Amino acid sequence: MITLRIARSLHRPVLCSRALHVSPTWSAGHNKWSKIEKRKGVNDIKKGLLYSRTYKDIALAVRSGGSTDPEQNNALAAVLKRAKKEGVPKENIENALKKVSGENGKGDAHLVFEAMGPGSVGLIVECLSDNPNRTIKFLSTLLKDHGARLADVKFLFRREGRVKVALEAGDDLEARLEKLVEVALDADAEDFETEDLPDGTRTVEFRCPQTSLHKLTSALTAPGVCRELLSSELVYAPLEPLEELDEESAESLSKLVEAIEDLDDTLRVWTTADS
Repeated sequence: MITLRIARSLHRPVLCSRALHVSPTWSAGHNKWSKIEKRKGVNDIKKGLLYSRTYKDIALAVRSGGSTDPEQNNALAAVLKRAKKEGVPKENIENALKKVSGENGKGDAHLVFEAMGPGSVGLIVECLSDNPNRTIKFLSTLLKDHGARLADVKFLFRREGRVKVALEAGDDLEARLEKLVEVALDADAEDFETEDLPDGTRTVEFRCPQTSLHKLTSALTAPGVCRELLSSELVYAPLEPLEELDEESAESLSKLVEAIEDLDDTLRVWTTADS
């Protein structure tokens, strides 16, 4: 009898084996859908940030170039070219242009705020808002929360033009750079900086007086001068950039600037800590 019980026990079917086989299959499908859902959410956020940045770039280009017509505004033409390359829908671009141009009386107000931040760093904040009172309220609260305040600091900055172009890689790169600089100097450029990219492209950013931005941009975008225009804008450059900032102030300033840039109405943030 004992032998028989043991035999029956050894041959008894394991009822849970099928359940163990099925469960991982459902779990894998669920995890896959979760990953897809999460990836879609991340992509939607990226698209939202891209569209928001494109709108701000268009607004700045129109302000710098003075026209919503890319045929008359090289800076705007460069922004639109980049936006299309990055996959921004045509409808989004057209809506941005209509909003910036103020069609139907719905144009946003351009606002400029001055503030004193951590470490006595001066800040200038450019905004574009359909509700200035809301923007002022949000910005004032944000500054207070980060130990900063509205203050007169514009005297610490100089308004100037910046034009950035790209030169194609090649054996004659230095010769083409020399020609580019000559053209720029004849169009009121005052200084420039270069950067070599991994693909061999060399970018060159020129500085010029505020009143010469259009002149310099037109000269550099003439046929045969450069490969392409990357940007053309008016900036607030510090007259005397801060050479050193203690670690605590630098961290506080970084958090403040990031918070301001996250505001929907913010176009650009300039500080005396910028180079």
